[in-house]
Amino acid sequence: MTVEIITFDKKYENDFYSLNKEWLETFFYVEPYDEEVLRNPEKYIINKGGYIFFVKLNDIVVGTVALMPVGNEGLFELTKMAVSPNYRGHKFGQKLMQHCIDYAKNIGLPKLILYSNTTLTNAIYIYRKYGFIEIPVEPNSPYKRSDIKMELLL
Repeated sequence: MTVEIITFDKKYENDFYSLNKEWLETFFYVEPYDEEVLRNPEKYIINKGGYIFFVKLNDIVVGTVALMPVGNEGLFELTKMAVSPNYRGHKFGQKLMQHCIDYAKNIGLPKLILYSNTTLTNAIYIYRKYGFIEIPVEPNSPYKRSDIKMELLL
């Protein structure tokens, strides 16, 4: 069994879309902002200096995550993390999380932020396990579903 984390390649664009769409539809719904970013990851993430990673298991993409630039101050959002339903519970999300944290540290980012929802108790537990702390959610949050915002100082 070979597990590897790879960076964005246009050939994985459909995996990025379908993994995230499935996750959102399972737990919430796809907001217009999600749809726009998921359909145009190069425009909203890659071309703005962001990163998308995929975890592959024996050449099958089973999960994804992005580090998306927010504003112009070098702030990045950990976002669009999704793992295929058939592979949840095997710590692929945690592998992606650790990869993002290590990558962010290596490129000298001061911190990461994320938005989530407190109904996702397992996700919130994992974020805290990795050192994220809760901060106030701004009134104009990009996601209607988010009721918690967290940051990790690197």
